[in-house]
Amino acid sequence: MKLFSLTNCFKSFVAALMMLAASVTQAQMRVEVSGVGSNQIPIAIAGFVGEDVSPQLISAIIRDDLNRSGYFRLIDAGGAISETANVNFESWNGHGVQALVVGSVQKKADGRFDVRYKLFDVAKGDMLSGFAMDTPVNKVRLTSHKIADDIYEKLIGIPGVFSTRIAYVTKAGQQYRLEIADADGEGVQVALTSKEPILSPIWSPDGTKVAYVSMELKKPIVYIQHLMTGQRTTVANFKGNNSSPSWSPDGSKLLVTLSKGAIAQIYSINADGSDAQRLSNSNGIDTEARYSPDGQWIYFVSDRNGQPQIFRMNASGGDVKRMTFKGTYNVSPRISPDGSTLVFVSRRDGGDQVYAMDLNSGQELRLSDTTRDESPSFAPNGRYVLYATQIGRRGTLGLVSTDGKVKQNLTIQAGEIREPTWGPLIK
Repeated sequence: MKLFSLTNCFKSFVAALMMLAASVTQAQMRVEVSGVGSNQIPIAIAGFVGEDVSPQLISAIIRDDLNRSGYFRLIDAGGAISETANVNFESWNGHGVQALVVGSVQKKADGRFDVRYKLFDVAKGDMLSGFAMDTPVNKVRLTSHKIADDIYEKLIGIPGVFSTRIAYVTKAGQQYRLEIADADGEGVQVALTSKEPILSPIWSPDGTKVAYVSMELKKPIVYIQHLMTGQRTTVANFKGNNSSPSWSPDGSKLLVTLSKGAIAQIYSINADGSDAQRLSNSNGIDTEARYSPDGQWIYFVSDRNGQPQIFRMNASGGDVKRMTFKGTYNVSPRISPDGSTLVFVSRRDGGDQVYAMDLNSGQELRLSDTTRDESPSFAPNGRYVLYATQIGRRGTLGLVSTDGKVKQNLTIQAGEIREPTWGPLIK
């Protein structure tokens, strides 16, 4: 990815060779929502009885999560309601409520919290879901996100992603930081600080590690870092370019771009850095490789025909097929978790924007309204795409639903934010 100017994502291998100085300050993200889903579900989320004893108001976090999703219309519940209360479904139905959320919080003697919740289908008068969670003080926010995930899944039909995490790179002043945060931008943790660029972070399939490119030794090197321990492994430190890491679905291997002193090509390499095997073989630059979810195909970018376009090859490097034909510049291929959709950045009419291609029909849909877009990343439920963009001269993150209707903008108070990658669903 191009170094903090990721519009030309295809030239990530060149960006990895550039050395820029910068500085970073850590800051929480601010989320602005614009646009909603075509069919919003009217939902009332009552205050949880006793939640004022917890460090965060659980019902407020749930409301924020569902509101950001774009698929719910919040209706004022008027106060707190326990999960043990008798619900007057006729009254709620008369107020246009289709779904009702109630619950309670009790502080236990050991300082933990007993959090209970129920979700009701108001029209049918049925309980759709509910559970109790024994919650440590530092996990109240996570429990709230898990409740929102459950509500989303029961009402929308696919898993929610509120309890997932994202990674990204911030830049301000003389430092770069690789940061990990909740999907709503809260709970920021710094995984790496460097005076040299950090590029192309990507989550391992199990969500415990992040691979990335660091320039801290004045050359691009691919590392894997374990997020719990901070321990990291050097994966690729060959002569020339080492860039664009991407995990295999089982987490045992990575795809990387290596030049080894010659033209940049795609290799597979074990996660411990052993057994680098060349997969692509062209006279052009091949880079930004991504496995399909089933591991059978690899999507990548190549300028073998003169300009960067997206191609597909099998996992052994054969059966190469060109995938993009509209526009003269198509980069950053990402495949949806179900393997049905290709998302990429395309330059058309003078702007770089995020597009989605149905891999069965070949039909394309422009997702973003911004024009300097880079580094798209699918949410693990396939419903949203997170990407980097620029508003004015400032790097921010954008989020858009895969139907293009729900849009968000994520900014930090100081500096720029780049290179987003969305972590997996963790049970």
